[in-house]
Amino acid sequence: MTATPAAPPVDLSNLREAQAGLRGIARVTPMVESAALSRAAGVPVFLKAEHLQPIGAFKLRGAYTALRRLSAEARARGVVTHSSGNHGIAVSWAARELGLRATVVVPADAPAVKIDAIRANGAELILIADRAEREPTTQRLIAERGLSFVPPFDHPDVLAGQGTVGLEIVEQRPDVATVVVPVSGGGFLGGVATAVHALRPATRIYGAEPEGAAKLTAALKAGQPSRIATPRSMADGLLSPSVGQVPFQQMRGTVTGALVVSEDAIGSAVRFLWEQQGWRVEPSGATAVAAVRSHPGPLAGPVVVVVSGGNVDPALFSALTGVA
Repeated sequence: MTATPAAPPVDLSNLREAQAGLRGIARVTPMVESAALSRAAGVPVFLKAEHLQPIGAFKLRGAYTALRRLSAEARARGVVTHSSGNHGIAVSWAARELGLRATVVVPADAPAVKIDAIRANGAELILIADRAEREPTTQRLIAERGLSFVPPFDHPDVLAGQGTVGLEIVEQRPDVATVVVPVSGGGFLGGVATAVHALRPATRIYGAEPEGAAKLTAALKAGQPSRIATPRSMADGLLSPSVGQVPFQQMRGTVTGALVVSEDAIGSAVRFLWEQQGWRVEPSGATAVAAVRSHPGPLAGPVVVVVSGGNVDPALFSALTGVA
């Protein structure tokens, strides 16, 4: 007899609770129509501006929700996470707001703007030379200090917080037909897909990812999370080697597919958002826009594209846009 798959851990009521807990913390970000994208796609295209969160990225939602839901005993021990940047900023910011001690393990080659933000939030910052050492270093700190771990994506509470973006999308654009979300470990995509599918099951939901870090494509092909040996992209926030087990469980039956984009398309999208919207957006934050520009064919309108982060390295932004 085939075992019945377990129900996904995050449902609509869980998302609603997360949304209530974020009032006064996370901004209800604006949604604006992009005239240029709408003309190119032949359908209305709207941009959900998550780079306008207080920390410059959507990650605030998941980190704060996870820390808020910790037990008093877990909070007292202090928290630790590993991050390529924005999740670390989010955890350090949320910990400061909640009066908790935070330690963040970050690759030394992460953008300086992200490292500086983590440090400014008062967290203990541990820089590592090899990205592959993020998880082992974090596990060692947990064992040595008894810290409470706040995963970047593979946790129901993190996913529930990120999924509140999906609730806002449907509230702001009830007739949405397509949603495009950048994907790394999948917590954001899994959360948004859970919310949108619960409220508008006919809406098509895509994950956008760099061709050098196409872990969603690999997972959908294998029917389970599948690890990429060496993910590479200028989109430093999308370099998880695989999607998580919890996000993948939430994606089943809710995510339509993956849209893979080139490095040139990502860089062009950063420039496009500056020239058309006046937005300084990091490559990870522009990847969903790159996907719509590269794959307009299968997208029914109205389309909502999530611009996920704006913590861009100044030198990289200047190289991509010609703007100091």
